[in-house]
Amino acid sequence: MFHGNVSLEIAEGLKLLRKRIDTAGIPPSKLDETLNIATWNIREFGKKRRTQAAIHYIAEIIGQFDLVGIVETRDNLQDLQRILPILGPYWDAVYSDAITDDGGNSERICYVFDSRACIFNGLAAEASPPRAKRGTEYLSDASWWRAPYYASFRAGNYDFIALTVHVRWGNGIAARAAEIQGLANWIDGKIKDKAREDIDWIVMGDFNIPSRQSATFAALTSTGLTIPKALLKDEFGSNLARDKRYDQIMHFGHHGDDFTLAGGVLDFYASDHKPLFPDLTKDQFTYQLSDHLPLWVQINTDIDGAVLDQLIQRKRGV
Repeated sequence: MFHGNVSLEIAEGLKLLRKRIDTAGIPPSKLDETLNIATWNIREFGKKRRTQAAIHYIAEIIGQFDLVGIVETRDNLQDLQRILPILGPYWDAVYSDAITDDGGNSERICYVFDSRACIFNGLAAEASPPRAKRGTEYLSDASWWRAPYYASFRAGNYDFIALTVHVRWGNGIAARAAEIQGLANWIDGKIKDKAREDIDWIVMGDFNIPSRQSATFAALTSTGLTIPKALLKDEFGSNLARDKRYDQIMHFGHHGDDFTLAGGVLDFYASDHKPLFPDLTKDQFTYQLSDHLPLWVQINTDIDGAVLDQLIQRKRGV
């Protein structure tokens, strides 16, 4: 981390923030063996220039992971460009275009990653709902307010696709569930496609799912996506009150229980924002850091044994 010659106030804030980070118990990742992945909705990130303190605190939080899918990145990338130099020269970003109508809210999806731990593998695209021919045009029956964005990465011998989404809030659960169901069906189709890029998908973001008992969660898991074992505990709420599971990290469970080794929430708020921003109200604080907490998981990328098993089975004709 390259915080540089920061003010006394920022230095003290960083010390406190690191204590809060320590309570999350995030294990260090190991090159070519494990990868720490997080999803974080950073409230209106880039809409209004953040304070220098907020930039350093956000960089410190992101730097705890190897790959972060950032939700609510706005069309103006000024704050992202301020954070990357603090993270260091080995950090990079891949991001979607902004959708500037009211439904899109001028938002992007952004992946920020440490290239020492994982590399961008070439594919980056917005997901588009299926289309049908009507007359001479090809039109979609469905609508995603903010297009999901996916990109391919490699960590060691493990190739995977990360897909991040910010699902509509809208007028109620039914419209949200329909959008999520359409996304689940789309992912299922991509994985079953003979020309698929990969079968390993990490699906994450802000799904606006209040709980695992919601119809929205049923829609998300209807085609085989599962919560990693490390994230099954109910206390992993990602809002500041820690009682809602709006944010999710999902995967297809074909790697066994040892695929995810640890997971949780990084609670930078700790029920008290004043030590970090003494002059701000709680609401003002959420526009400096966020009203969401990062949800994270550590995955096992050391798949050499599994690759050899598959090779042996093919050679034996099993």
